[in-house]
Amino acid sequence: MTYASLKPVSQAFVQRKRLIFVRVAAMLAVLLLFLTKPALAEGSNGHETLEFFGFCLVLACVTGRLWSILYVGGKKNEELVSTGPFSMSQNPLYFFSTVGAVGIGLAYGSLVAAATLGVASFLIFRVTARKEAEYLLGKFGQAYAAYIKTTPRFWPNPLLYRDDDQLQFSTRALKRTFHDGLYFLAIFPAIELIEYLRQTGLLFPAFVTLY
Repeated sequence: MTYASLKPVSQAFVQRKRLIFVRVAAMLAVLLLFLTKPALAEGSNGHETLEFFGFCLVLACVTGRLWSILYVGGKKNEELVSTGPFSMSQNPLYFFSTVGAVGIGLAYGSLVAAATLGVASFLIFRVTARKEAEYLLGKFGQAYAAYIKTTPRFWPNPLLYRDDDQLQFSTRALKRTFHDGLYFLAIFPAIELIEYLRQTGLLFPAFVTLY
């Protein structure tokens, strides 16, 4: 089924560029960790608690992204997907990625790092979501206009959840998203390595203490 466009179709936002940007941002975040240290000492109850919750959030991020890609993988910008996680939020992939960013900050043992990474991710994905919305509105017209009127742009509303009886998904997209999720999980050994090197004196002292 085709829909009359409300506006000329703009150029689709290049997903590859977004993925490259996110990966570069993740590497820069790790480099930043070399210059800072959490106020809570490793092994303390507070540090271990934050690390546990951070790990849970990162797992939720990876799981949520895999769940979302089951619905949209291979269909993004080609079909209007409005079931599953996309019935609760227009951008569940971006939401779960932001959750993962907050989790990384908590895993480092710092509330400041968690807030900073979370806000930065939210702002980046907000710009991305706006560009994609312009493209999808031009392509799907009234159907997309009706969808965005009833579905939150970012924060999911579980009360809106609905699903289809059957689901077809792209194994290639699922595999690619799993590989992307490894970037989040790889932060944990990176953090542990930095903490170990600093404790053994092999790494220079941090310049800034994060609470």
